[in-house]
Amino acid sequence: MSTPETSRFVRVSVELVVEIEDEETVIAAARSRIAEHAEGGELDPAERAHAEGAVTEDTAEALAYLVDPFDLVGEVPGVELQQASWSSERIDYDPDSPDWEFGEDDGDGDDEDDEAVGGAGHSG
Repeated sequence: MSTPETSRFVRVSVELVVEIEDEETVIAAARSRIAEHAEGGELDPAERAHAEGAVTEDTAEALAYLVDPFDLVGEVPGVELQQASWSSERIDYDPDSPDWEFGEDDGDGDDEDDEAVGGAGHSG
């Protein structure tokens, strides 16, 4: 139901925990994505060098470069993604611990990357 008092905008929050089983594969995929964006003119040489260094040094950074919120809603009829922000960080994870819950800051996250829609990965 839509009334003039109801906003058409909806914030969707998603939190995932993934296990990196092969760091080299993730890094290679991120570097490949960077190369595609550079060839498409979306990254200048300085941006490309910075992105390649970042994803090579930190697998969480590489994963953040590969995640695309548009993939979550791109095919949903009647929806247009307006803005997105996401981050990735290494965490201590024990799914059996009663102390571990989504949304809690474990204090070990020393690398965070917020992303914005409007380009490729870190360019936007």
